[in-house]
Amino acid sequence: MGPSEPAAGQGVGKAAMHIALEVLAVMLAAVTMSLALAHALELPGKLRLSKEEYLAVQAIYYPGFTIAGIAEVGSIIAALSLLIRTPQLSWQFWLVLAAFASLVAVQVIFWTLTQPLNEYWLQNTELSRSATRFFEAGRAPAAADWTVMRDRWERSHVLRAIASVLALVLLTTAVAL
Repeated sequence: MGPSEPAAGQGVGKAAMHIALEVLAVMLAAVTMSLALAHALELPGKLRLSKEEYLAVQAIYYPGFTIAGIAEVGSIIAALSLLIRTPQLSWQFWLVLAAFASLVAVQVIFWTLTQPLNEYWLQNTELSRSATRFFEAGRAPAAADWTVMRDRWERSHVLRAIASVLALVLLTTAVAL
């Protein structure tokens, strides 16, 4: 049976819905990966910036990355939905489960390492009411040397990139099987 053929007992509509869910899960995981990977790839260049340059550049990310960040939540929901629909104990099941765990890890890294530092970077930036509420989640560590804060923030994005690349590879492999 090929990947586009319905499994025994499934109608064509159910098979098409399953394929659509697979595509959605992969696409959302790709957006999740692209956000984290973009930050990680900037690391060498950003380490060369002075404090003033770094602070000026840092605030430009938040509007676009916050909007696209919705895909990160969507990727977890799509992967969980796919996991529920995947035959248990099959290779696909274990791959989707590992991808789901990797996508959850992306969020754990964000909320425990990245988000507390976002408040630090945005302390002198005027934000909308909703943005203020979002970026107040988690508390920044007490003011420290800015390079320590920069290195923590940048490393958190490298970790997010690793977890999200892993998630995308696992999901894509599961779909290809």
